Amino acid sequence: MTDKAYSITAGELAELSEGQLPDPLVSSRHLIYNSPAALAYNSPGAQGFGVKRAGLAVPGSVMLLVSPGCCGRNTTVLSQTGGYGKRFFYYLLDETDIVTGRHLKMIPQAVCRIVEALSEKPSMVMICLTCVDALLGTDMEVVCRQAQEQAGLPVRPCYMYALTREGKKPPMVHVRESIYSLLEPAPRRNSRTVNILGHFAPLTDDCELYDVLHSFGITCINEISRMKSYDQYLGMSRANFNLVLNAEALPAAEDLSRRLGIPYIFMKRMYRPEKMDKQYRLLAGALGQTVSLQEEKEAAAAAAADFRDRHADIRIAVGEACNANAFELSLALLEAGLCVTEIFANISREDFFYIRQIAAICPQTRIYSNLEPTMLYYDCSDRPADLTIGKDAAYYHPRAAHLAWNEDIQPFGFSGIRRFYESCQAALAQGGRA
Repeated sequence: MTDKAYSITAGELAELSEGQLPDPLVSSRHLIYNSPAALAYNSPGAQGFGVKRAGLAVPGSVMLLVSPGCCGRNTTVLSQTGGYGKRFFYYLLDETDIVTGRHLKMIPQAVCRIVEALSEKPSMVMICLTCVDALLGTDMEVVCRQAQEQAGLPVRPCYMYALTREGKKPPMVHVRESIYSLLEPAPRRNSRTVNILGHFAPLTDDCELYDVLHSFGITCINEISRMKSYDQYLGMSRANFNLVLNAEALPAAEDLSRRLGIPYIFMKRMYRPEKMDKQYRLLAGALGQTVSLQEEKEAAAAAAADFRDRHADIRIAVGEACNANAFELSLALLEAGLCVTEIFANISREDFFYIRQIAAICPQTRIYSNLEPTMLYYDCSDRPADLTIGKDAAYYHPRAAHLAWNEDIQPFGFSGIRRFYESCQAALAQGGRA
């Protein structure tokens, strides 16, 4: 192992194809280094909306975590700090359970005991499995059906399988499918309703997307995070269409389209005003409408230009532990005339689209993987940053000004772009660099 952190420039990476990624950038080809930068988000049950917290998105639901004691400990912290104390229950696996699979027969009984013990019957029970059952090859769908028959209420599985993080259906993709699998066919009649899918917290209240949808004649906008009751949640099945704002919710949207006949439209979160404007126009066209957001677009572009005029000479490091695609955000910053020296992120196939554009503007931008073992030797003195975006980037540059940009409430659209640059300015001011 070298004593220098592995990295590659955007220019070098852009010359490769998706299938030619160097081994250090593919986590399945090496040991995973769980640095403090990676621990904040690497596990599917980690900070923010990991599997366990996301699995409780359905109003009135409770969760049974089936795991060894070591996997359950951080759940107790989440339950204490996040107000989930009365919604988590535990089935702790011992060696006999793991060797014999005895727990599979006990889970339906455990679900029944939970339902009987609660003064108010839950709307559903989510059963969360860990890597133990991934290795055992447990068919949890069968176990959940048995538990549902015995308990008399919906029971669904979710998987805290770090082993499947880079598979066809990662944990955060599957948990979204489980959450929306409870919706059943319902008459839509003259409904003018849309479901916003993708996040487990709402968009910021000032997001122009709400006004745009209302201007199209939409009278009801559903977000699961704003649902106050299980009946309200079930009302999402009456939507005319689903608006997907996170690619991890696409399989859930496809399932709803297949089962309930609800079509969907996909919009990406972007930090480039021109591209965001194009998405709004495509949304309007798909719905047979027109939209003009010139004022909002100009305000977002002005926020970026104002920040550039004040801080054109700063060096920015961008991480992936934030409310953005690290490569799209880096491209937005570069197009705005700013300097992005480093990107800390795992690379997906779609990221090559942004990497090639980054390379055309700033081919010397260096790309690192948080999970690569040689990151143990990363030395920020080689390329010091003035501002970091994301908690992972902040770990590598402790003396820089930091913007976490990972709040639960989600930025989106032109309002999200404005908020981002305003937050960057505030971070620099707080760090004494304004």
